[in-house]
Amino acid sequence: MKATAWMGTDSVKVIDVPDPKIMNARDAIVRITTTAICGSDLHLYHGYIPAMRKGDILGHELMGEVVEVGPEVRNLKPGDRVVVPFPIACGHCSSCQRGLYSVCENSNPNAGIAEKIMGHSPAGIFGYSHLLGGYAGGQAEYARVPFADIGPLKVPDEVSDDQAVMLADVFPTGYMGAEMCDIKPGQVIAVWGSGPVGLFAAASARLLGAERVIVIDRFPYRLRLAEEHTGAETINYEQADVLDTLNEMTAGRGPDACIDAVGLEGHHGNAAMYAYDRAKQVARVETERPFALRQAILACRSGGVVSVVGAYGGFVDKFPMGAFMNRSLVMRTGQCHVQRYTRPLLERIQRGEIDPSFIVSHRMPLRDAPKGYKIFQKKQDDCTKVLLKV
Repeated sequence: MKATAWMGTDSVKVIDVPDPKIMNARDAIVRITTTAICGSDLHLYHGYIPAMRKGDILGHELMGEVVEVGPEVRNLKPGDRVVVPFPIACGHCSSCQRGLYSVCENSNPNAGIAEKIMGHSPAGIFGYSHLLGGYAGGQAEYARVPFADIGPLKVPDEVSDDQAVMLADVFPTGYMGAEMCDIKPGQVIAVWGSGPVGLFAAASARLLGAERVIVIDRFPYRLRLAEEHTGAETINYEQADVLDTLNEMTAGRGPDACIDAVGLEGHHGNAAMYAYDRAKQVARVETERPFALRQAILACRSGGVVSVVGAYGGFVDKFPMGAFMNRSLVMRTGQCHVQRYTRPLLERIQRGEIDPSFIVSHRMPLRDAPKGYKIFQKKQDDCTKVLLKV
């Protein structure tokens, strides 16, 4: 089969690889119809996530048709159309029983590697390095789905691929980012980043009752999407000081909650601070550029919530712990527990409350995946989301 493989820093290629096979009784094989390039795939592309190997198959946002199931998978059958959550979860460990699917205790066969960096291991993830299991991803013609009796969700005919594939990651991730803010009527929520996750965080904050949502970014076309599709107010951080502007917009109080939807490769208008973090990151002395996280902490009202759904992989420098502790802030974070959200968010799509396909800017065949990565990386042609059609 054809699959998109990581070939080294800033290099992917569509290559021929063996077809996946059923390996365990709870496996399924899915013929991919639509997959996507995620912003966090760019962290792999740029070489910032450890334990990648040349030839690793990328992709963790996938959906398609079930073609084969293992003997213990009784809820799916060949021909079922499904979307597959990006965290691989067993459904039975103590974490899964609490709905914390992205920290499943049984799905990362390389847990020992992750434990050396993180203390304990999170779940395995499709196409996201050997640190997180070494699983083949879904930017391919077929994928093996472990624990298929727990993860995949059947998709009704009236929901399109372009809508349903958003349930694999970015829509639930943005929704969880908003949900962790404990939004009350009348509150103001600020979102750093208007990529797919930030846009869904802003839209979800409105769905959950926020009175005002403010989105911070530097690309005018992404800020326009936030205004047009989520009703957000916007700040271009290359044209205005973010902290001063947020104080002006909130009568000096700050937003009630702040969502970091940027993660480890943040950009910042402050040239000196950007150069500092960028130099340390290139030298691998620091693994992150946490501009959004620092700003969210400083901007948030005292006693407020900082929600972090932007992806981080290692260690940050100059973390404002004094502000965090002395101002009684709360931080909530995590890779999304997607299995918890797929069904209720599918129902919101079916009720017409949101059409998540609004973020899609580019559709192209799988063979053009390298082109898709380049366009997404360089934000060319007003790119927000690339779907690969198989």
